Amino acid sequence: MTGAGISMTAMVRVPLTTEDRERGERLGALLRAARGERSIGAVAAAAAISPETLRKIETGRIPTPAFFTVAALAAELGIPLESLAACRRSNASPAA
Repeated sequence: MTGAGISMTAMVRVPLTTEDRERGERLGALLRAARGERSIGAVAAAAAISPETLRKIETGRIPTPAFFTVAALAAELGIPLESLAACRRSNASPAA
């Protein structure tokens, strides 16, 4: 679309692969296990994200969350980022 010297292009998101979705599910499982008995609301508030965002990450509905979201959750849950990075491998366990 063009007008008055302004050019706009549509952004197209690349579809997620099966591997992307599986990696998101592993990340969600690890975060859910680390949350333990704490409520979604308490952890989300402490990490400065919405409870719905945390719920979606834990269930794999947001398989590729933003880095700073993951970093905030890792800090709040006491998980080293290296442990979360292990989620990219299909043989990583949620207890890593």
